[in-house]
Amino acid sequence: MELPLKVDFTGKVVVITGAGGVLCGDMARAYAQAGAKVAALDLNEEAVKKLAEELTAQGLCCVGYKANVLETAALEEVHQQVLRDLGPCDILVNGAGGNNARATCDNEYQHEAKEGQKTFFDLDASGVDFVFKLNFQGTLLPTQVFARDMVERKHGCILNISSMNAYIPLTKIPAYSGAKAAISNFTQWLATYFAGSGIRANAIAPGFLVSNQNRALLFNPDGTPTARSEKILKGTPMGRFVDSAELLGGVFFLTDDRAASAITGVVLPIDCGFAAYSGV
Repeated sequence: MELPLKVDFTGKVVVITGAGGVLCGDMARAYAQAGAKVAALDLNEEAVKKLAEELTAQGLCCVGYKANVLETAALEEVHQQVLRDLGPCDILVNGAGGNNARATCDNEYQHEAKEGQKTFFDLDASGVDFVFKLNFQGTLLPTQVFARDMVERKHGCILNISSMNAYIPLTKIPAYSGAKAAISNFTQWLATYFAGSGIRANAIAPGFLVSNQNRALLFNPDGTPTARSEKILKGTPMGRFVDSAELLGGVFFLTDDRAASAITGVVLPIDCGFAAYSGV
């Protein structure tokens, strides 16, 4: 992997939740390549173990741990394992999150709803609850557990993953949009709360990326853009989707104590200009 910045994280212990996924898996690879000792956490134990094996084979330091970000006791157990294996946490990347079909509408506008489609009135309460818990509590609980290391040592950095949904909600996904808006707000809250403890808290807000989860929403079977995809690209000044590797520069910058020593409470859009464009 070609790193976007020459940042030396040698000796730093970086804990990354959601590391079994594509985006946070790439972050784990980048941190390890930059010298960090990476604790890769995910509910999918097989994925993080495979990631750890891959990086270890390259002579890099990464240990995979099964972790449920919604269970404090499980996180506490993993925390003790990380302390034994790697040491106290210097950087926490809260990458676990996601949406759920039970909290998603089939239509963009109520007046266009067709018979049989799932509308706002059909959203499943348990699905909405799951999305809020996964994104918000799935950020709050790991922070409660791993930021204790930072408080004790009076230094550290927290990086949360917000979204462009947090600025202006996208149609169809009200729960996910609301949950990510909560992450942006929570990031500012953490920055204030920990300001006197030597801990910085920031977030990135990725724009539209193509992943296995949303590929079918963005592209037709023949590879042409869907109507929703065309709307996105027309509203993006650079006229393209964000590549996952393009997140790494912002991630490295915000978690480097030398480069961003006075930056806390910031939510950085990485979106090919989507947030800047009014549509006219």
